[in-house]
Amino acid sequence: MQNKQNILVIGGTGKTGRKIVNKLNSLGHNVRIGSRSATPAFSWDNPDTWQDVMQNIDKVYITFQPDLAVPGALEAIETLVKKAKSCKVKKLVLLSGKGEREAELCEQVVIHSGLDYTIVRASWFNQNFSESFLIEPILQGVVALPQAEAKIPFIDTDDIAEVAVEALLHNKHNGKTYQLTGTRTLTFKEAVTEIALATKRDITFTPIAISAYTQMLKQHGVPTDFVWLIEYLFTEVLGNPNNSEITNDVELVLGRKPKDFSDYVSETAKTGVWNQQLQTHK
Repeated sequence: MQNKQNILVIGGTGKTGRKIVNKLNSLGHNVRIGSRSATPAFSWDNPDTWQDVMQNIDKVYITFQPDLAVPGALEAIETLVKKAKSCKVKKLVLLSGKGEREAELCEQVVIHSGLDYTIVRASWFNQNFSESFLIEPILQGVVALPQAEAKIPFIDTDDIAEVAVEALLHNKHNGKTYQLTGTRTLTFKEAVTEIALATKRDITFTPIAISAYTQMLKQHGVPTDFVWLIEYLFTEVLGNPNNSEITNDVELVLGRKPKDFSDYVSETAKTGVWNQQLQTHK
């Protein structure tokens, strides 16, 4: 067993963060969760909370909400890094987005911080279909999305969490940038078809223009900054053919292949999350 380390997981209740917290706790490390509901509290909207949370912390996992691409993220990461250095933090592990130019500017801040670091760039999460904005249309049985032809190497948050834990605990990952993808690409229609088969439900996929999609989000009362982010991700990220590239970085770090999308679908289908009544999903 390694020496116990004091590790802060910012976003420790989120899709990747909660899995990282569980893994680090099971390995016997001292884990502090960075979230509004934790004590001391951490809020990206309030930099005054950051210093207290990083006291006596050796390493920090950073996931920025809602995404490193949004306006204000760069300044937030710059401020966080300065405060981390003043708190004598030794290492930063940053969750970034594959193919996001704005996110890469935030990466540069971490890379040039003078601290040990690992950058973890992830492709689109499998869990966007079960824990995020795609679950509601799946429950309704009609999924309308732009970029219908985009081939996406979806990655599972289990794999992201395991890579992040390795990066946090082992110095051999210092100075590395890992790009995490699944083992194959799927279009949205192919992904939705797999979910429909696994759940024995009739789920229709309809291609839609990005302008119509963002209009639909606004009509549903989705916050403006989230609409902006979705538009950015669909145009800048999914519209870039380089983002269909498959890497072997998960295997490089973990010594095994990433979880296949079909395995994610069969595991998730068993939970019943895609078969519940829509009104229960609030």
